[in-house]
Amino acid sequence: MSFLLTRKTQACVFAILTPAMRSKSLKKNKVNIVTLGCSKNVVDSEVMMGQLRANQFDVEYENESTDARIVIINTCGFIDNAKQQSIDMILYFVKLKQQGIIEKLIVTGCLSQRYKHDLEKEIPDVDHFFGTNELPRLLKTLGADYQHELVGERLLTTPSHYAYLKISEGCDRTCSFCAIPLMRGQHTSKPMERIIEEAKSLVAKGSREIILIAQDSTYYGLDLYKKRNLAELLGQLAQIDGIEWLRLHYLFPSGFPLDVLDVIAERKNICRYIDIPLQHASDKILASMRRGTTRTKTQELIQTIRRKIPGVAIRTTLITGYPGETEDDFNQLCEFISEMRFDRMGVFTYSHEENTRAFELTDNIPIKLKQQRAAKLMKIQQQISEQINASRIGSKLKVVIDRKDGRYFSGRTEFDSPEVDNDVWIESENNHLKPGDFITAKITGAEAFDLFAVPVD
Repeated sequence: MSFLLTRKTQACVFAILTPAMRSKSLKKNKVNIVTLGCSKNVVDSEVMMGQLRANQFDVEYENESTDARIVIINTCGFIDNAKQQSIDMILYFVKLKQQGIIEKLIVTGCLSQRYKHDLEKEIPDVDHFFGTNELPRLLKTLGADYQHELVGERLLTTPSHYAYLKISEGCDRTCSFCAIPLMRGQHTSKPMERIIEEAKSLVAKGSREIILIAQDSTYYGLDLYKKRNLAELLGQLAQIDGIEWLRLHYLFPSGFPLDVLDVIAERKNICRYIDIPLQHASDKILASMRRGTTRTKTQELIQTIRRKIPGVAIRTTLITGYPGETEDDFNQLCEFISEMRFDRMGVFTYSHEENTRAFELTDNIPIKLKQQRAAKLMKIQQQISEQINASRIGSKLKVVIDRKDGRYFSGRTEFDSPEVDNDVWIESENNHLKPGDFITAKITGAEAFDLFAVPVD
């Protein structure tokens, strides 16, 4: 692969450090960790930080004005935009290394796993590249030892009241568009007792919302227990004292374990929230994507979810611009969104990824048309979201406070996951709240992706 090495870094890249920073003495045992991509990468970085701290390293997370001599970038390689963002971040720190502001640059994660040899050739200023499962080798490069007794221990980078908990790694699905198996390998479930131990550890550190993540949570247990064991896992975790909310992410629609719905409906501390990436609604496109389902089966599943969990919020993600997507295919997707009325939704434009099955197809949808279609889908969703939010005005909902933002506190309901979903805004004047508080709030106003509320007794 030949990378497009842009001169302009993305908006997320740190502001350039001033020349005065060079006069600072670099701390030899300090490491600055930078993470790109999804919550699974966040967990990987937290594990890395825990191992480094145990080896007497001073660890910082995404510090913009650091005196660390070592920078480790945990990259994303999911789609074109994510890959370019990772490349730009690497080039930014290469420049700092060339200026003498840092001494050592290490790159790890998905992009490095997928394109290690290309990266080594094109960006030789990076000291080391490591893949997604090479933490012991990375540590050894720094003169540190991987400590097996610390498995499950992490330094949290999220606000203290919530944490992500990875229940499995990799994916056995064969979706035509997806490169994740190339970067993360085959599905491997984490033993249930270890997950429970990790959850208890997170609660002991102050986490009251545990967010379960995996490439495909519905596969949990198939390799270890020879059956889909997600329902039992949820039931066990829900019994842990101190978990206020247990949230479930990334459920594949084909082979969906319906017993999970019964557990969610029965347990008050499991959020009525289902994240189920559907990707498309045209049977032709679904077949080419190798999703193992149809529009009719998907509609029946959504209806079953809503019947078994009254009031559930369903989040989905969709792809538009897949090779061969006609106007009719796209119109079917628009109709599907209007009919299903998802509570939360995200849209990706198709990214043509090497070594995937879809790469053999012609990427025949112009990028401008992909973007126009994505914008139309989100416009439909915006109207739906605005209507759903307006229907909540006057209701009383449980809300967790995440942060103070200017003259408002920002919080979430059980129907909203951090970073990707709606916010609940509460004026800070005369309201003595703090991050991590769970309160009852009355909804007083609504916009397409925001709610406004006041605390009530």
